[in-house]
Amino acid sequence: MTAIPSPSQAVWHLGPLPIRAYSLLMVLAVAVGIWATQRRWTARGGERGTVGDIATWAVPLGMIGARIYHVATDWQQYFGPGKDPLRAFAIWEGGISIWGAVAGGALGAWLACRRRGIPLRDFADAAAPGIAFGQVIARWGNWFNQELYGRPTTLPWALEIDPAHRPPGMESTATYHPAFLYESLWDLGVAGLVLWAERRFRLDRGRVFALYAAAYTTGRAWIEWLRMDPAPVVLGLRFNVWTALLVLGAAVAYLTATRRTPTTDPRPAVRG
Repeated sequence: MTAIPSPSQAVWHLGPLPIRAYSLLMVLAVAVGIWATQRRWTARGGERGTVGDIATWAVPLGMIGARIYHVATDWQQYFGPGKDPLRAFAIWEGGISIWGAVAGGALGAWLACRRRGIPLRDFADAAAPGIAFGQVIARWGNWFNQELYGRPTTLPWALEIDPAHRPPGMESTATYHPAFLYESLWDLGVAGLVLWAERRFRLDRGRVFALYAAAYTTGRAWIEWLRMDPAPVVLGLRFNVWTALLVLGAAVAYLTATRRTPTTDPRPAVRG
């Protein structure tokens, strides 16, 4: 049976310094996202350096939000009998959430945009494809950590998971759906869709970001349904499925409410 192998290790040591694949990919994802956003921002008439300044607020708050959301929704891993609460701060072990990252990053971007007098919706439109491209890269950190996989499968593209990382009671089941790969490919498609639709329909005023949110959450809801790692369940669905559906509904509502709004050329942005 063919299958995708998991990496044999996710951390390397340079003397006492651990080099973690997860961290390296996160740094690369952020760098690509900032680079793509900067190119789009300056193409709209924005000043160089603006994106970097906003990122100094958005990136740290995004990482904090990503960890807070993960710990809050998977609190059983860190709190309770036999658990070590200090592991809640061990972000290098994995365990961050895109929902918290976007919420925290949006808060940081809003604070920075407000200081510069820039409409957040204009910046969000410039950032949307870069966020998607960053997600394409960041998801491969889950591959190194042998996390974010789905239900058992024997498909040719199944993912091999080491016994130590398999769900309790399934130590003899070796292959699972590579949910991280599904999401990485989906994010690549989302980036392409957003770039195409922006040109085809001349989207602006927050509608580029709303389209990104709608497209991403459509795929994420299905991928969450595939997963089998422990997670809070509400009315028979994983909590993150409800989160995806809520964001999807909000994005579609915004796109619907603004569909008759006159479209302007999105390139002449506030210079910031």
